[in-house]
Amino acid sequence: MNTEHSDVLTVEVTDGIALVTVNRPEVRNAINATVLQALTGTLAELAEDDDVQVLVFTGAGDKAFVAGADINELAVRTPKDGLKATMQGVYEKVEQFPKPTIAAVNGYAFGGGHELALACDIRIAATNAQFALPETGLGIMPAAGGTQRLAKLVGLGRATEIVLTGRRVTAQDALAMGLVTQVVEQDQLLDTARETAQAIMAKGPLAIQLAKTVIRHGFDVDHQTGILLERLAQSVLYSSAEKAEGTTAFLEKRTPDFRTAAQKDVSK
Repeated sequence: MNTEHSDVLTVEVTDGIALVTVNRPEVRNAINATVLQALTGTLAELAEDDDVQVLVFTGAGDKAFVAGADINELAVRTPKDGLKATMQGVYEKVEQFPKPTIAAVNGYAFGGGHELALACDIRIAATNAQFALPETGLGIMPAAGGTQRLAKLVGLGRATEIVLTGRRVTAQDALAMGLVTQVVEQDQLLDTARETAQAIMAKGPLAIQLAKTVIRHGFDVDHQTGILLERLAQSVLYSSAEKAEGTTAFLEKRTPDFRTAAQKDVSK
């Protein structure tokens, strides 16, 4: 299934995987207001689509994932726009999306593109990927979650250096610092992202959703609160048809049918 959400964003749904592509290759897929509006609508639609289990974000062409915000729009933004924080709000929706998200990063991931990747659950980079937060060179700062998410991923000191200098980080350096989980050849990027998505989809969907929720929210609280979240989520799973199917299938040495089990949970 192929869908043209708008002239700046394409969505292709195949076998449970939604490939969301920022489609402005003539400007290296720079994010503008139209892209953000399209992303907002797309996220709302895909969240309600039961045929979609995993989202993969990428950029059109072979030069850029997303090379940042559209500078023409950025140049005329006001303090009111800063407080409105539209891009930050959209990326919050990406981070809080109920289904797993993967960033397949090809080429430049600068500014808002880097921050989009940071908002995803998993980041896979092509060998030509480069990451940067160059905003301080424009007299502003990363403000779509970059200062917060990067520090949590790579550590406070390294994140501070990357933000203050605006330096570019290669794919291999990103792998070494834990910014991405894999680096693959450019022609293998989408296949690798799909393989990762398929590995996720082979697991229990409710277990995946709750594990994602506990990891995300548990990271921001004290240890005892995080442990409590973990315990409560597990208690929900222990009562699910999904858990019954998973354990029964293991004992019977067969592949679990989590999709059918998930429907039983929904119908309870």
